Amino acid sequence: MQMTLEFTVPDMACSACATSITQAVTAIDPTAEVKADPKTKQVSIQTQQPEATVKQAIASAGYTVQ
Repeated sequence: MQMTLEFTVPDMACSACATSITQAVTAIDPTAEVKADPKTKQVSIQTQQPEATVKQAIASAGYTVQ
């Protein structure tokens, strides 16, 4: 079942950061839809993975997740 997760990533500064976050999430869920906006620091993810798993993937990529 797909669910939408909303996170704030304060250290996402540019489109390259957004790409890194997107790649981290799609590595654990290839079907995930990720919308990462460096201007607002918001990440919206449609995924089947648990929230904790997704947060860990983003943290492992080197970003703070709130």
